[in-house]
Amino acid sequence: MPHTYQYPRAALTVDCVVFGLDDSELKVLLIERALDPFKGKWALPGGFVRVDETLDDAARRELEEEAGLKNVFLEQLYTFGELKRDPRERVVSVAYYSLVKLAAHDTKAATDAADARWFPVSKVPKLAFDHAEILDAALARLKGKVRYQPIGFELLPPKFTLSQLQHLYEAVLGTELDKRNFRKKVLGFGLLVPLKETQMTGRHRPAQLFSFDADKYEKLKKRGFNFEL
Repeated sequence: MPHTYQYPRAALTVDCVVFGLDDSELKVLLIERALDPFKGKWALPGGFVRVDETLDDAARRELEEEAGLKNVFLEQLYTFGELKRDPRERVVSVAYYSLVKLAAHDTKAATDAADARWFPVSKVPKLAFDHAEILDAALARLKGKVRYQPIGFELLPPKFTLSQLQHLYEAVLGTELDKRNFRKKVLGFGLLVPLKETQMTGRHRPAQLFSFDADKYEKLKKRGFNFEL
């Protein structure tokens, strides 16, 4: 005989902060809501969790359904549960943040999203619900974590120049870094594999390409290796 709960229960949702990087700055993916509440307003991708799926599965499904994103880096961020955060009912949301390579993913709006678009994190429009608070928390997490874990490589193409790598850290941290000191430190980790390929960067001479050795990092991490910039 199924058990009947005596007390009302809150609804459960997931919201996803998706970061991407281009040649100019760090960006976040937003969807335009096609339904009330906040119809026509910009919001983070997300939605209600189904009773037969895990939180991670719900987050990945919503990203695919609302923005056409598949197979992306995804990590749980925080739980948001203010009493009146959703005008429809009592809703608790588990937030995630995701990092994607912009060139590798085409975004498209679907289900209850009228549009899906990348916005610079410095020029985000007013967001629905408490999504501005969620975005701020995700950006703070990214700025902190990128200094002690090499998650930033999720934002870069498989082959990149040292200038692209430095641009990544400057875009995320919001500050300029000394070129010589930065390169000395990142090369000193021994995690960048120099490739026999170069890439033209404007009128400058071709720049050498590198790749990140994820397997070596995992082995070093098990021995207590500390990645810190």
